[in-house]
Amino acid sequence: MSSNQETPVRNNLIGNGTTIKGEINATGDIRIDGTIIGTLKSSGKVVIGQQGIVEGDIICNSSDVSGNVKGTMRVEELTTLKSTSRLEVELYTKQLLIEVGAIFTGKCDMSSQKVAPEAIKK
Repeated sequence: MSSNQETPVRNNLIGNGTTIKGEINATGDIRIDGTIIGTLKSSGKVVIGQQGIVEGDIICNSSDVSGNVKGTMRVEELTTLKSTSRLEVELYTKQLLIEVGAIFTGKCDMSSQKVAPEAIKK
């Protein structure tokens, strides 16, 4: 056994039918198939499934959205909007990929400055 073991990746799931109000802080990736009302911070990837709803702020390293988001998103790297996504947001990201069929209403800032590294780190 190696003495240089890596910390296992932590995957988190908010399932369909679950509603959470408040602030969520995740050190790994997180998938949302339920509803989040509040702030979601992750040092990893945030995946919002087709049934997922987020009303509030999302701060993360990367995101993959298939569901609904209303609020502000601060994504350090890539934001992917799938064809089923519906967003009403202020989006701050370095890279943006939008599939045909996605609905995006709001503002997008892709400036070369870092998005919000201090907000992602704990």
